[in-house]
Amino acid sequence: MYNPFSLIGKTILVTGASSGIGRATAVECSKMGAKLILTGRNEDRLQQTLHLLEGDDHLLFSCDLAQEDDIKVFCAQLPNNIDGIAHCAGISSLKPIIGLNTQNLQDIFCTNYYAPVLLTKYLVKSKKLQQGASLVYVGSISGISNVATALSAYGSSKSALNSFVQYAALELAGKHIRCNAVLPGRIETSLLQNQTMSEEDLQKDIAKYPLHRYGTPTEVAQAIVYLLSDATRWITGTSITIDGGRSLI
Repeated sequence: MYNPFSLIGKTILVTGASSGIGRATAVECSKMGAKLILTGRNEDRLQQTLHLLEGDDHLLFSCDLAQEDDIKVFCAQLPNNIDGIAHCAGISSLKPIIGLNTQNLQDIFCTNYYAPVLLTKYLVKSKKLQQGASLVYVGSISGISNVATALSAYGSSKSALNSFVQYAALELAGKHIRCNAVLPGRIETSLLQNQTMSEEDLQKDIAKYPLHRYGTPTEVAQAIVYLLSDATRWITGTSITIDGGRSLI
């Protein structure tokens, strides 16, 4: 039976697959029948992700996508039949404006913006993407709204990425490559756990969400699967907000 949401027969590359949204995306893609290419910085955690996947014949590459030379080497090793990419790698940082310096900005922009942009460049240039490929970028509502103190660097990096998706969608449309983004609100991941919010502040923040909770990595992953599937063949240059209604407040 025809299922436009199926990923059977598709090869999907997932960055940041060692944890959080990236890991959940890899798992959900495997459930829909995709062959996965996983990448991340920590090989041990990538192996843990690999063991969670359904099916076999998946590929795993450990590399640092914040380094352009690593991106070039990584792309050279990839097959020429990639049907989709989930750009999930990302970092966060709580730092007030008066505490920012060039290194802070470099670190966060290298991972959140330069890496997905340059990976897109080299995959297109080396013709690794199939015609009709779907590229999905994990942005954030912090890039368009939900402005908060100490998040200027993170929000700015995601704002830049949100903008890039639109430019890439227009430029790559002639190659029948689609580019879209998902914009999550706060998600229960290690990034959130590593932040220094008190329990009281955490509860106050949760109260700002009309659905009265944060999201889960799987809920974001399922939206990514939707954009990777043939059900969205006429959708490009758009963003899906996944924030439990936070942006309504």
